[in-house]
Amino acid sequence: MRHADAMRVVEAIQAELERSGGGAAVAVTDTHGELVAFVRTDGCPLPSIGNAMNKAYTASRERITSEELGRRSREEGFPMTNYGDLRYISWGGGVPIVSGGEVIGAVGVSGLPEAEDIALATMGARLIS
Repeated sequence: MRHADAMRVVEAIQAELERSGGGAAVAVTDTHGELVAFVRTDGCPLPSIGNAMNKAYTASRERITSEELGRRSREEGFPMTNYGDLRYISWGGGVPIVSGGEVIGAVGVSGLPEAEDIALATMGARLIS
C-alpha cells in the first residue's frame, strides 16, 4: 500500500464526512494490518479512533470485511478471542483494498451507524484498483 494511495482514500472519505457533517475516524492499513494513513474528523467519538484502526487491521489480516468475519464468528460459534489478538473486531466498517487480484491493505471507518461506516469504507476501498 503506497502512502499516496492511502491518503487518497482517507481524503475522499474525509471529504464525504465533511459534506454530510458526520464525525468519524478513517484508517488505512497495509497488507499486514499496519497503519499507513489516518484521520479523525470533527465530532468523531473517541472510541471510534481505535475501532477504525482495528476494523482495517482485521480486514487486512483476514482478507475479508470485518462484517463478514463477525457474521462467520456468530454463525459458526467461534469467539473472536480465538485469534489471540484483541485488535480483531467483528463490527462492519473494515473493507479490504484489492489491486491486481491481491489484498494490498484495508480501510476502516468508525463513528457513524454501522451501515454508514460500511458504505464509506467500501467507497474508499474502490478508489484503488
